[in-house]
Amino acid sequence: MPIVESRFKPAWWLPGPHLQTAWPSLFQPRVEIDLHWHRLELEDGDFLDLCWPPTATGPVVVLVHGLEGNLQSHYATATLSALQAAGFLPVFMHMRGCSGTPNRLNRSYHSGDTADIASVVASTESLVGRHTEAVIGFSLGGNQLLKWLGESGDKNPLKTAIAISVPFSLADAAARLESGVSRLYQAYLLRKMRASYARRFDEAHPSPLSIDVKQLHSFRAFDDAITAPLNGFAGVDDYYRRASCRQFLAGIRRPTLILHSEDDPFMYPQTVPAAEELSPAVTLELSSDGGHAGFVSGNNPAQPVYWLQSRITTFLKEQLLADH
Repeated sequence: MPIVESRFKPAWWLPGPHLQTAWPSLFQPRVEIDLHWHRLELEDGDFLDLCWPPTATGPVVVLVHGLEGNLQSHYATATLSALQAAGFLPVFMHMRGCSGTPNRLNRSYHSGDTADIASVVASTESLVGRHTEAVIGFSLGGNQLLKWLGESGDKNPLKTAIAISVPFSLADAAARLESGVSRLYQAYLLRKMRASYARRFDEAHPSPLSIDVKQLHSFRAFDDAITAPLNGFAGVDDYYRRASCRQFLAGIRRPTLILHSEDDPFMYPQTVPAAEELSPAVTLELSSDGGHAGFVSGNNPAQPVYWLQSRITTFLKEQLLADH
């Protein structure tokens, strides 16, 4: 069956979705790892900053972060380190403007942008000597990944993929983040989004939009005023409709694991797709607990277990290392 019950067991000392979501963001150690950096020039004149462990070997796995993420995201270096230790060559992809240097064009990254992932995947053979075999996408990056897999179908160059805590329906996610405690996540991320916009557009490089971003207090308002017009959408509803990955899941033809918690505070339980919406190539692994990209287990608060890294490496070993 495309939908299976996860074996994840939440830590008893982190009950509920908000503690599961907040703990790794605040306390998961950022692993020190030696990385080689490369600026990938894109055909449209913009660029992406990539990095990878220069001594790593094995199948290439590209990591794609979430909204306003970067190498400091709690899962970033932890996953890079775990993949390298498991025999993979992980490549971390920063979306446009997320590496600390504003992008050049009057556009931004967005949830439906699949061309940049495709560009990175197509470039790794020239950069590290072998082609990409898998991509891991977190949250917004997971939405991009699943959309790309579904759009490309049998023509997709990957062998396998993993998507984690994906906002399957952007309209649902925007509405969910305007209610209850979830408004705190929205406020935090909007501060980062407004700051990114200010870094990209200043007196030397004025914005093509006449917008006071300080007045945008919800994802829906920001996406309607900023994301949609900057990226060629007719408005927020057009953006959410066209960019949401849920409609593309039936078209996926590569073995794909989706890890998701039913208590994810970034979306509603009913946002999770039904089994009949999934391609036979997709396994949706559902847990009742885990929050948003949290999934912290372990019986000892002094020794938390960050389950995502072990689940990711186990799946990729099954899919890829048997061939090497």
